[in-house]
This record gives sequence, C-alpha cells and structure tokens, in this order.
Amino acid sequence: MARQLDEQIAGRFPVGQRLRVLDVGMGQGTQALRLARAGHQVTGLEQDPTMVATAREALSVEPEGIRERVRIIEGDGRDTGVHFLPGSFDVVLCHGVLMYVEEPDPLLAGLARMLAHGGLLSLLVRNGDALAMRPGLSGDWAGALGAFDTVSYRNRLGLDVRADRLEALTATLAGIAAPLHAWYGVRVFTDTAADGTEIPADMETLLAVEERAGRTDPYRGVAALLHLCGVRG
Repeated sequence: MARQLDEQIAGRFPVGQRLRVLDVGMGQGTQALRLARAGHQVTGLEQDPTMVATAREALSVEPEGIRERVRIIEGDGRDTGVHFLPGSFDVVLCHGVLMYVEEPDPLLAGLARMLAHGGLLSLLVRNGDALAMRPGLSGDWAGALGAFDTVSYRNRLGLDVRADRLEALTATLAGIAAPLHAWYGVRVFTDTAADGTEIPADMETLLAVEERAGRTDPYRGVAALLHLCGVRG
C-alpha cells in the first residue's frame, strides 16, 4: 500500500514539495513516520491511548529533524473540525478505520473538508465484495456462503466489524467532492497467511506479485482490502 500511496503522491504534487499530511487513526504511526522521513509535515490523530503511547515512543528515537515534522494528537477522527480548519492538508490518510465506524459517511465528509483543492484522500478499507474469499480459501464453506450477502464480519481480533463495497464508496466520494481517482487491491494472495508467519526469502518477489495484482483486474477485485484514492475538486 505504501508504494501505491507514493505513486499517487508523485503523480499529484511537484517533486520535493513538503506536503501537509493528516493521518486519521494513525495507529502505531507506521505511515506517519515513513512520510515524515520523506520530508513531509505530518499530523497524526489517534483516539486509542495505547496506540498514541506506542507512536510517541517510536517517534522519540527518530532524529530531531523528523521529530519536528510530526505532531500527534489524541482524539476521534470524527472530530477533525474541532482540531483543524478546512483545507488545512494536502493529503489525508484514513487507513484501517472505516471498518470500526458504523456510519462512515459523516467521517468521510469531515475528512474531505480537511483537504485543500486538489488534495488527496487515501482510504484503506475491508473489501465488502470479497468477504467470502478468506473463509472459502480456508475451507469454511458455511462461513463463505454466509459472507456473500453481508458486509459484516468478525476480524482476527475477534471484533464484529463491517466492510465497504467499492460501488458504494465511489458514490460517497463523489458526493463529498473528492471523487475516486484510482483504486487498488491490497493482500490479494497473502490474506490467508497466519499472523507471525516468517518473512520469506523471496520477499521482494512476493511484494512485486502483490503490487501487480493490486492494480490488475480481475485480481484486485477479490483482494481482502481496497485502497481508494479520491481527489478534492
């Protein structure tokens, strides 16, 4: 996904431009730190105190120049209007968050308002059109059958969450003036790998295969996750 995001950034902004990035639901800060290392000014918004502490600890060991480019705020992604003025950011990330939000449209509208004209909105969501793939490939036929007609599922943490369908999100993005510009699949072939699986020796080849599949039909349509990129009009 990082390669996909970098591709979209490179295609929209001049080389070397220091971008204003908002990472909503930043988690442990993986993307925020990566983008700060690339020279961008990053604000991370996270409501989980444990994740905030983890992100701050990771930031604390970075060089001073990178630490100065990152601001971490403890807060709810649905309250962006409380913390920031409209149009304050060139790039807004919301990765792995929508599945925990029962009504995502107000959150998405708020994120779009944070974007400057021409800004990039990057979403990573569970693919509601492919929920039967994981149980089906695992031989759970009853689970696969039940997954065709729902967007609800239980994740690997044991939480009951929801997925999003590409068609519905495309309509939502158009309605909030950040229409879909590009989309990718994420975890096409590797979704059934168990947590803690040893990194294979041919990791670069694996990544190349996933990256190719993530931009190629019909493979991207059955990926576990979808990476959608909207552009503020």
